[in-house]
Amino acid sequence: MTETTASSAGRVRTRFAPSPTGFIHLGNIRSALYPWAFARATGGDFILRIEDTDLERSSQAAVDVIIEGMAWLGLDHDEGPFYQMQRMDRYKAVLADLQAAGHVYPCYMSVAELDALREKQMAAKEKPRYDGTWRPEDGKTLPQVPAGVLPVLRFKNPQGGVVAWDDKVKGRIEIRNDELDDLVIARPDGTPTYNFCVVVDDIDMDITHVIRGDDHVNNTPRQINIFRALGKAPPVYAHLPTVLNEQGEKMSKRNGAKPVTQYRDEGYLPDAMVNYLARLGWSHGDDEIFSRAQFLEWFNLDHLGRSAAQFDEAKLRWVNAQHLKAMADDALAALVAPQLQQRGVSEQALADGRLVRICALFKDRCDTTVALAQWAQVFYGDVTPIEAERTQHVTDAIAPALDALADALSACEWDKASISAAFKQVLANQGLKVPQLAMPARVLTVGTAHTPSVDAVLELVGREKVVARLRNR
Repeated sequence: MTETTASSAGRVRTRFAPSPTGFIHLGNIRSALYPWAFARATGGDFILRIEDTDLERSSQAAVDVIIEGMAWLGLDHDEGPFYQMQRMDRYKAVLADLQAAGHVYPCYMSVAELDALREKQMAAKEKPRYDGTWRPEDGKTLPQVPAGVLPVLRFKNPQGGVVAWDDKVKGRIEIRNDELDDLVIARPDGTPTYNFCVVVDDIDMDITHVIRGDDHVNNTPRQINIFRALGKAPPVYAHLPTVLNEQGEKMSKRNGAKPVTQYRDEGYLPDAMVNYLARLGWSHGDDEIFSRAQFLEWFNLDHLGRSAAQFDEAKLRWVNAQHLKAMADDALAALVAPQLQQRGVSEQALADGRLVRICALFKDRCDTTVALAQWAQVFYGDVTPIEAERTQHVTDAIAPALDALADALSACEWDKASISAAFKQVLANQGLKVPQLAMPARVLTVGTAHTPSVDAVLELVGREKVVARLRNR
């Protein structure tokens, strides 16, 4: 079954189906990005499904981070979120149908018996697996049912032959049925297990393409056999290689991966994150920086990479800086304003219209909106110069020139050109080079010697503050 035939058979429908057993990180969210992008690129549907059957480890807080993180990144879903725990009646009904059709049987082997069997097999250098003791076969006499034991239900895996599929990332994969034992698909209390629920969900939700991490490859042949037992064709599969952390280990919560929402709080832009994540396993030639619209225009399953991608925070910051520079100044100001309010800048102070121009002036030297907010805050509150820079630049020798600059700036028109002209006049009168006066002026007015053009900075600080800070040194 190819991508083309699946698409031509009907509308493309993809899904993201995370387990809320920990906070979703970048390695997880990439498994949402590609199915979302494929659905958007083909005019299809993207479904969000929460696989919450692990009651002990699942949490509402983890669900919230999934939904919040996807909303922040703009990975909008067309249907859902659907919760597996709310679909138990449906799973049990399908389970009953499978049992009636002879595809499922009760198994009374105890955990102790299973453990003993595995130990015996491993001692004999055999692959540990269920041996089919309770599998009904023609002419076979089953053991006597033990009293008071609730059975698990096992799926009667086909014997002989192979399970094969053409994976959109890994190519042709074939697994011998004899390698697969009879999977437990319902626990003793009757609750169905993961591999069974996934198949029922994918059938009910008409999923055409399953794009997920390659840690699921081992589940796929089992799921395909369940699809076929239910009389349904399996979807197209694309198993994505692992995302590694900066130490080369699989990215995981245990290995220090951050929740996706933490990147939002650290000042990363959603479009930059989408750009960076897209390149962790997919490429369009040598293009490094691209918009969301370009990504969706270019995206298909044929250019997914086969090898593991390694996360690099320095590269992410660089990608974010490129998007930040390209962003419209007013849109950037809208992101920075709430951060300034969190830092204590009043809404009234922000209403003076300077923020858009501040963002325009400083965005080229910032790699996150948090860094931009730190610069912007200088223009709305008191300034404490960096002491080492004050000592270096604000010397007794430069004091007369600073007084002359304060006098000139208190009298000139307050625009960039006039400030520049006043500056040049003081330099000429005092016989100084630009850095000799610009450095101390910056230190006193905005706290540091290293800023963009001094006339642009002073204009945005405002005449009253500039003159006062130049005099009160």
